[in-house]
Amino acid sequence: MNKNQPQVIRLCTSAVFVLLLSLNTAWCQKQSGLTAANADSKISKKSRLAGDSPFVVVLGTAQDAGFPQAGCLKDCCKEAWGDPKVRRFPTSVAIVDPKTKQRWLLDCTWQLPDQLQMLNSKLARKDSPGIDGIFLTHGHIGHYTGLMHLGREVMGAKDVPVFAMPRMKTFLEKNGPWSLLVKLKNIKIKSMKANQKIKLNQQISITPIMVPHRGEYTETVGFVVETTGKSVLFLPDIDKWSRWETKIEKVLESVDIAFLDATFFANGEIPGRDMSQIPHPFVEESLLRFRSLDATERNKIHFIHLNHTNPALNPNGKAADQIRRAGMNLAVQGKVYSLKKSR
Repeated sequence: MNKNQPQVIRLCTSAVFVLLLSLNTAWCQKQSGLTAANADSKISKKSRLAGDSPFVVVLGTAQDAGFPQAGCLKDCCKEAWGDPKVRRFPTSVAIVDPKTKQRWLLDCTWQLPDQLQMLNSKLARKDSPGIDGIFLTHGHIGHYTGLMHLGREVMGAKDVPVFAMPRMKTFLEKNGPWSLLVKLKNIKIKSMKANQKIKLNQQISITPIMVPHRGEYTETVGFVVETTGKSVLFLPDIDKWSRWETKIEKVLESVDIAFLDATFFANGEIPGRDMSQIPHPFVEESLLRFRSLDATERNKIHFIHLNHTNPALNPNGKAADQIRRAGMNLAVQGKVYSLKKSR
């Protein structure tokens, strides 16, 4: 036997193993429906990067736990378990500036790997999976736990700016495993203050606005993103509209697109649970409240953050049709929303 033969065999065996691993990974991605090709919206290349105007990419539309939800074997989730195409990631959006090739995330979910892949599929920037900044609304599981992917076990990121309100900042700094991300400089926490505008670049700024919501660990904010073209309200979590000192209608007047909390469609949606303990504006309540607005104002509204029990998750169902007939919209996972100034 040639003295080099064992080494050759080992090299060949390793190559075969890598090939099989790659094929298996690709097959698993195909079966799970988490490839970028399965984004809900079939956006043309022309519409993805129209000039130098900033745009929004919706990376998820479901409540914190995603859809279908762990442990749910009820009718609301049965189809989703069997058909990856109807699955939804937890709510997050990306703000993209194609002129500078920068992108920022509003909330960072546990399904960050798939959401980053979705985002990469819509950008000219394919040389780096980097993130120029992450803005956190609050400390519930679907809104910040994706930070784990920035650690040394996964991306090994360096000083990714994470913008947080005071209690959120303290929570991350004082509690593991998040504190380790700070210690190892995977993330660099940047302080935010309510109603103080943060300038991201020459085209984009963002302002956190305080809203009432369950604050076990942190406060809760929404964001107003302003660009040289259009402005966006991102408000995925809030208690009842009546509990907010600010009138939501006034905020709607000041923006062009509004992603609003639609966690539950109606009272009684979760049998056996006291829904007053998990207060959100029911979609039915929002439709009733906003019906007196003119058509332009109503058309700004895009409902987001839908619980797995919300019948509006079915885009062809009666609940979704009720929203459309009221002159409002459902946010669409994978869709690009242009922020180009209207003529």
